[in-house]
Amino acid sequence: MTPHPSASLRHLRLGSWALAVGLLLGLVLEMLHGFKSGWYLDVGNETRRTMLMLAHTHGTLVALLHIVAGIVVRVCDRPVVSRFASAALIAGLLLPLGFLAGAFGVHGGDPGPGILLAPIGGVALLAGVVSLAVGLSRRS
Repeated sequence: MTPHPSASLRHLRLGSWALAVGLLLGLVLEMLHGFKSGWYLDVGNETRRTMLMLAHTHGTLVALLHIVAGIVVRVCDRPVVSRFASAALIAGLLLPLGFLAGAFGVHGGDPGPGILLAPIGGVALLAGVVSLAVGLSRRS
Protein backbone atom coordinates (compact mmCIF):
# COMPACT_ATOMS: atom_id res chain seq x y z
CA MET A 1 0.00 0.00 0.00
CA THR A 2 2.80 2.44 0.81
CA PRO A 3 3.91 4.49 -2.21
CA HIS A 4 7.47 5.48 -2.86
CA PRO A 5 8.65 7.82 -0.07
CA SER A 6 8.86 10.75 -2.46
CA ALA A 7 5.24 10.35 -3.67
CA SER A 8 4.22 13.60 -1.99
CA LEU A 9 7.03 15.56 -3.61
CA ARG A 10 6.37 13.89 -6.98
CA HIS A 11 2.70 14.94 -6.96
CA LEU A 12 3.50 18.43 -5.68
CA ARG A 13 6.12 18.96 -8.40
CA LEU A 14 3.97 17.48 -11.14
CA GLY A 15 0.96 19.48 -9.99
CA SER A 16 2.92 22.72 -9.83
CA TRP A 17 4.39 22.30 -13.32
CA ALA A 18 1.06 21.16 -14.76
CA LEU A 19 -0.62 24.18 -13.18
CA ALA A 20 1.98 26.47 -14.74
CA VAL A 21 1.40 24.88 -18.17
CA GLY A 22 -2.40 25.03 -17.77
CA LEU A 23 -2.28 28.69 -16.81
CA LEU A 24 0.12 29.45 -19.67
CA LEU A 25 -2.30 27.80 -22.09
CA GLY A 26 -5.06 29.98 -20.64
CA LEU A 27 -2.99 33.11 -21.25
CA VAL A 28 -2.27 32.01 -24.83
CA LEU A 29 -5.99 31.46 -25.42
CA GLU A 30 -6.73 34.93 -24.04
CA MET A 31 -4.11 36.40 -26.37
CA LEU A 32 -5.58 34.56 -29.37
CA HIS A 33 -8.98 35.92 -28.40
CA GLY A 34 -7.65 39.43 -27.78
CA PHE A 35 -5.86 39.57 -31.13
CA LYS A 36 -8.96 38.17 -32.86
CA SER A 37 -7.02 35.25 -34.31
CA GLY A 38 -9.01 33.57 -37.07
CA TRP A 39 -7.19 30.29 -36.33
CA TYR A 40 -8.92 30.36 -32.95
CA LEU A 41 -12.11 32.40 -33.39
CA ASP A 42 -13.42 31.69 -36.89
CA VAL A 43 -16.75 29.85 -36.95
CA GLY A 44 -15.13 26.91 -38.76
CA ASN A 45 -12.66 26.52 -35.88
CA GLU A 46 -15.22 25.98 -33.13
CA THR A 47 -14.02 22.41 -32.53
CA ARG A 48 -10.41 23.57 -32.15
CA ARG A 49 -11.47 26.34 -29.77
CA THR A 50 -13.53 23.91 -27.68
CA MET A 51 -10.68 21.37 -27.50
CA LEU A 52 -8.21 24.05 -26.40
CA MET A 53 -10.56 25.39 -23.73
CA LEU A 54 -11.20 21.86 -22.46
CA ALA A 55 -7.44 21.19 -22.35
CA HIS A 56 -6.88 24.37 -20.33
CA THR A 57 -9.72 23.71 -17.90
CA HIS A 58 -9.06 20.01 -17.35
CA GLY A 59 -5.30 20.56 -17.19
CA THR A 60 -5.69 23.14 -14.46
CA LEU A 61 -8.08 20.94 -12.47
CA VAL A 62 -5.89 17.83 -12.80
CA ALA A 63 -2.90 19.92 -11.69
CA LEU A 64 -4.77 21.06 -8.58
CA LEU A 65 -5.76 17.45 -7.90
CA HIS A 66 -2.07 16.46 -7.94
CA ILE A 67 -1.23 19.24 -5.51
CA VAL A 68 -4.02 18.08 -3.20
CA ALA A 69 -2.80 14.46 -3.46
CA GLY A 70 0.72 15.59 -2.55
CA ILE A 71 -0.59 17.43 0.50
CA VAL A 72 -2.76 14.47 1.54
CA VAL A 73 0.25 12.16 1.45
CA ARG A 74 2.15 14.56 3.71
CA VAL A 75 -0.54 15.26 6.30
CA CYS A 76 -1.95 11.77 6.79
CA ASP A 77 -0.40 9.79 9.58
CA ARG A 78 -0.82 6.55 7.66
CA PRO A 79 -0.36 5.53 4.02
CA VAL A 80 -3.45 6.47 2.02
CA VAL A 81 -2.12 6.75 -1.53
CA SER A 82 -1.21 3.40 -3.04
CA ARG A 83 1.29 3.03 -5.86
CA PHE A 84 -1.70 2.26 -8.09
CA ALA A 85 -3.48 5.47 -7.09
CA SER A 86 -0.34 7.49 -7.67
CA ALA A 87 0.26 5.96 -11.11
CA ALA A 88 -3.40 6.36 -12.06
CA LEU A 89 -3.41 10.03 -11.08
CA ILE A 90 -0.31 10.57 -13.20
CA ALA A 91 -1.93 8.75 -16.12
CA GLY A 92 -4.90 11.08 -15.62
CA LEU A 93 -2.82 13.78 -17.30
CA LEU A 94 -3.76 12.05 -20.55
CA LEU A 95 -7.20 13.66 -20.18
CA PRO A 96 -6.09 17.27 -20.83
CA LEU A 97 -3.34 16.09 -23.19
CA GLY A 98 -5.98 14.31 -25.26
CA PHE A 99 -8.02 17.48 -25.54
CA LEU A 100 -4.90 19.43 -26.48
CA ALA A 101 -3.89 16.87 -29.11
CA GLY A 102 -7.47 16.77 -30.39
CA ALA A 103 -7.24 20.48 -31.21
CA PHE A 104 -4.76 19.67 -33.96
CA GLY A 105 -5.75 17.70 -37.02
CA VAL A 106 -9.38 18.85 -36.76
CA HIS A 107 -11.35 17.64 -39.76
CA GLY A 108 -14.74 19.26 -40.26
CA GLY A 109 -16.40 19.26 -36.86
CA ASP A 110 -14.40 16.30 -35.55
CA PRO A 111 -11.35 16.65 -33.30
CA GLY A 112 -8.03 15.18 -34.31
CA PRO A 113 -7.11 11.57 -33.44
CA GLY A 114 -5.28 12.68 -30.29
CA ILE A 115 -8.68 13.02 -28.63
CA LEU A 116 -8.54 9.24 -28.08
CA LEU A 117 -6.20 9.92 -25.16
CA ALA A 118 -8.90 11.87 -23.28
CA PRO A 119 -11.17 8.94 -22.30
CA ILE A 120 -8.14 6.85 -21.32
CA GLY A 121 -6.98 9.68 -19.07
CA GLY A 122 -10.49 10.15 -17.71
CA VAL A 123 -10.79 6.51 -16.69
CA ALA A 124 -7.31 6.58 -15.15
CA LEU A 125 -8.15 9.74 -13.24
CA LEU A 126 -11.38 8.23 -11.93
CA ALA A 127 -9.52 5.09 -10.85
CA GLY A 128 -6.90 7.18 -9.05
CA VAL A 129 -9.46 9.31 -7.23
CA VAL A 130 -11.52 6.26 -6.20
CA SER A 131 -8.36 4.52 -5.00
CA LEU A 132 -7.41 7.63 -3.01
CA ALA A 133 -10.93 7.78 -1.51
CA VAL A 134 -10.72 4.10 -0.53
CA GLY A 135 -7.33 4.70 1.07
CA LEU A 136 -8.70 7.62 3.05
CA SER A 137 -11.77 5.61 4.13
CA ARG A 138 -9.79 2.73 5.60
CA ARG A 139 -9.38 2.67 9.31
CA SER A 140 -5.85 2.42 10.64
